[in-house]
Amino acid sequence: MTLVQMQPRSANANPVHRMVVDAMEAAGPQVCDDMTVEVALSVMASARTGHLLVCDEDGLCTGLVTQAQLTATHDSSAYTDRVQLRDILDGRGPFTSPVTTTADAEHAMRYRRLDALPVVDEQGSPLGVLALAR
Repeated sequence: MTLVQMQPRSANANPVHRMVVDAMEAAGPQVCDDMTVEVALSVMASARTGHLLVCDEDGLCTGLVTQAQLTATHDSSAYTDRVQLRDILDGRGPFTSPVTTTADAEHAMRYRRLDALPVVDEQGSPLGVLALAR
């Protein structure tokens, strides 16, 4: 697994000291945490993406959901059509900052077994997504 390269790197760039802001992707689809799992799956399919950024009513990022998470929730015996995204998120986060080094962010993602990590500013507003390539 390696970080997705979104911009060409100069020959003098030190990959250890690259910042997340240089490697992140655009934020992509953002949805409200009161959205149901069923609607989120539909939005994800329409957007042809594997993840959605979830925000609260104030526009602050509360997490990221993947297609695998949504599918597992939808297929569980406890599922009802009233399950909302806030019900399946584990609190707030994890997140990374745009000024974190890519090496630190990649290490944290591997440790937590994450394929994507929201990038947020100091207030918690979403800026983008850092994704690992498979």
